[in-house]
Amino acid sequence: MTKSDVVKQQCKTLKLASLGATLDEIIQKAEKEQCTYLELVGWLMEKEIQTRKAKDMETRIKQARLPLNYNLDLYDSSVDNGLQTAQLKQIRELKWLEQGYNLIFMGPSGTGKTYLAAGLCFDAIEQGYKAYFKTMEDVIKILKMKEITRTAANEYKRMIKAHLLVIDDIMMFPVTKQEAVAFFNLINELHGKTSLIITTNKSPKDWVEFLEDSVIVTAILDRILFRCDIIKLQGKGYRMANLKQPLKPSD
Repeated sequence: MTKSDVVKQQCKTLKLASLGATLDEIIQKAEKEQCTYLELVGWLMEKEIQTRKAKDMETRIKQARLPLNYNLDLYDSSVDNGLQTAQLKQIRELKWLEQGYNLIFMGPSGTGKTYLAAGLCFDAIEQGYKAYFKTMEDVIKILKMKEITRTAANEYKRMIKAHLLVIDDIMMFPVTKQEAVAFFNLINELHGKTSLIITTNKSPKDWVEFLEDSVIVTAILDRILFRCDIIKLQGKGYRMANLKQPLKPSD
């Protein structure tokens, strides 16, 4: 066994996978550039750090459960849905998240609410925040199953420890009284600790129709709207404006 093999085995034992995999490449670079021992160690450590950061980012994106489209760098600002380019740039700075504010994207279906919410969730992950994307249906399912399955219990723990939780399509469908109480308990648990991004096609005053309990609705809104910016989207719809044209049949 060569000295290189010995070091690679040591890297494996210490779980320094990236360092072991790139050892030969970095040693060759060090010999070519006649670097000092300290520079060599620095290169090795930096390679391991960058690899771990990349893996951590990959894991957090996977856990966030983002929808297919979430890269706001590709957002079509020419679409007239009521959101100005300057406003989008400002909310992407995430100052509201640093200050513990919530966001509500409210408007008709197809105006870009989900895309914007997912994009901000991704931006938050890139900046090191624990952020997760859930539909209202996902949230209700987790709340119902968290005492039954380990998967739901783990998802619930992630939500209550998050810096940011996106709840997409809130009040899209009616929920039972029991589900409404469980949802209030979640919002109450997150209040003051976790920022929310909520997307909805219903005005908050109409939520009572879906929860069928004005007291619970008032309590939920009291916590969500305490520190909150409501962004109203409108127009023909972001989704329709960005539909790809179907292929024309050949003559």
